[in-house]
Amino acid sequence: MNTRAPVFVEHVEFRPAEFQVLLHGERAGLTIREFELLFALAERNDRVVQRPELYDLVWGGRMAHRDRSVDVFVRKVRRKLELASPSWTYVHTHFGVGYRFSPEPVLAPGPVLPPGPLSSEQPTA
Repeated sequence: MNTRAPVFVEHVEFRPAEFQVLLHGERAGLTIREFELLFALAERNDRVVQRPELYDLVWGGRMAHRDRSVDVFVRKVRRKLELASPSWTYVHTHFGVGYRFSPEPVLAPGPVLPPGPLSSEQPTA
C-alpha cells in the first residue's frame, strides 16, 4: 500500500496514495498512468525530462523506436489539466528533448499591432 504523504507544487496537490491530482482543491480526474506521468515530471519540477527517461519511470522499461506512448499520455494529461484549470499551463514541451512540469499562468494575448515600419523614421516617397 502506498502511504506517501501529499506533495504540493504551488496550487497543485499530488496524493500518491490515491493517485489523485488536485488543482486549486479540485480533482483533475487523471487515470493512474496519467497520474504517474505527471507525478514523475513534478518530482523533477522545472527540469526537462527526456522522453526515454519518462518512459522508463512510468512504463518501466526501454522505449521502443518510434514509440509515441509518452507523447500520447502528455496530450491526455494536458487536456484534462486544461479543463480543470484553463488559466494555467503545467506541462511544457521542449522540442527534440522532452517535457517539463512548471505551473505557469496562461498569459493573455497582447494587442495585435498593424504591420508597419519597425523604426520611428517615416518612410520616404
